[in-house]
Amino acid sequence: MGMCPPYRNALAILAASVAVGWAAVLRADLAASSPFLPANSAAAGALAGPAGPVELRGIMSTPQGAAYCIYDTARKTSAWVGLNEGGNDFVVKAADPASDSVTVDFQGRSLRLVLRTAKVASAGTGAPFAPGAAVASSVVLNPTPADEQKRLEAVAQEVRRRRLERERAAQASQGGGQGQNGTPAATPNR
Repeated sequence: MGMCPPYRNALAILAASVAVGWAAVLRADLAASSPFLPANSAAAGALAGPAGPVELRGIMSTPQGAAYCIYDTARKTSAWVGLNEGGNDFVVKAADPASDSVTVDFQGRSLRLVLRTAKVASAGTGAPFAPGAAVASSVVLNPTPADEQKRLEAVAQEVRRRRLERERAAQASQGGGQGQNGTPAATPNR
């Protein structure tokens, strides 16, 4: 076995460092623009700012009073607590229901937490399942035998319609070399 010339090792190291550099540049670009987020969500995320060590994730009324869901971002755990309730790394000292915010003592610091809002984007309206398909106009919770018979007839009619459509498509593709208006069908080049 022979040894590799020293310039090959230098070229391999150079190529690896260039690849790592490009990967870092491309990775930074990916974080800024995700194709899975709505177009204006990057601006909204920039306005929200970084999350703190704890977040207010929920407010719930209970017979004992209001309970607050405080999420610890470092531990990735949450706890429902009341005002001045101990036992955690934080204590909710005050609450402002008008602004959905609380004041929390966390590790010797007083933090004002605002209720985190969900970021939901609409996917738009969906297209109908199939053009011309029969769709039940209403749902009956306790159908009578007559309602059930109507539903079964509608299903049978839809099955017949789709079967006819398939047969027409099969005949058109095997139509004896004839096109729509009796003209010879074009054959594809192979």
